[in-house]
Amino acid sequence: MKDIILNCISESINTKQRILQDQSFLDKIEEAVKLVVNAFRTGNKVWFCGNGGSAADAQHLAAEFSGRFYINRKALPAEALHCNTSYLTAVANDYDYDVIYSRLIDGLGAKGDILIGLSTSGNSKNILKAFDTAKEMGITTIAFTGASGGKIKEQTNILFNVPNEDTPRIQECHILIGHIICQLVEAEIFA
Repeated sequence: MKDIILNCISESINTKQRILQDQSFLDKIEEAVKLVVNAFRTGNKVWFCGNGGSAADAQHLAAEFSGRFYINRKALPAEALHCNTSYLTAVANDYDYDVIYSRLIDGLGAKGDILIGLSTSGNSKNILKAFDTAKEMGITTIAFTGASGGKIKEQTNILFNVPNEDTPRIQECHILIGHIICQLVEAEIFA
């Protein structure tokens, strides 16, 4: 059992070390921060979506903006798109699960908003459809994926493809990257 524990921790550290040593990855974090800061400053919103554990991570990161990260400050307009279970179950039942996010982006999103999608595979159909809708509406997209980037790599403005194929290690890095973005955005806007 101890070997498994040590291996999980080591693999998580190794994945983060690979990100730390990848200057283009770090540059993309800075780019994402600038885009999110600009969206908030111009009165736009940041939307999040994901499935399963990635939905929980999406909701977590949205709350860092709409609640607070380090600073007691005004709420920033951010929300995870899966939080309305009545909507989610109705649309999944009446239409298709693949359109749950694209319909909300179409109804709530506006040009200048940002849509952040978390999908370890990069192939979640509902997120792919949401990114299609976002692109049509002039909404910037940021994708958090695993190493390959999946199909979403062709559809996103910024791709954070964590250099690992193991879902737990990918999700650990998604939260790290998301927290860095939240911290820097908050500091920039409320300094």
